[in-house]
Amino acid sequence: MNPVMRPGGGRVKAGKVCHFIQTCYAPDVTSSAIYLSLFITSFLAATILPLSSEAVLAGLLAQGGEPWAILIAVACVGNILGSVTNWFIGRGLSLARTHPRFPVNGKSLERAESWYRHWGCWSLLLSWVPVVGDPLTIAAGFLREPIWVFILLVSIAKIGRYLAIAAITANFI
Repeated sequence: MNPVMRPGGGRVKAGKVCHFIQTCYAPDVTSSAIYLSLFITSFLAATILPLSSEAVLAGLLAQGGEPWAILIAVACVGNILGSVTNWFIGRGLSLARTHPRFPVNGKSLERAESWYRHWGCWSLLLSWVPVVGDPLTIAAGFLREPIWVFILLVSIAKIGRYLAIAAITANFI
């Protein structure tokens, strides 16, 4: 092992320095990395990317190293902000709907608008459902659902889902 100088002089083996750093600083770095990775996974899972934030959250809850309330809150905030991003994407797409290269044809767009108008903003309570939820959040922005209604309903759906995952995980531990 390579010797390392102590602040007051003398030498310490690198292995002892690494152990000191791990015991003093690693818990904070590890917690921050866990929260950041959960936030990013939850955020991206709310977009059209095929990710499972539920599995990540359940794994972290089962591991038991971090407070459950913080893990659930981080997952909720990340997932809700991801859905808000979808809303803004939908809002931007609504501005481009007359462009000749718009990716959705008129008939499909009318069908989606009709479905959303029929079920209304309450359909956003299904925003937690895989495959269905992401297009719903984009459609809400496209159809100019007020952002405060959107955030309220999506928050109820996402928080409910993560609380259910926590309850299921608690029963399996």
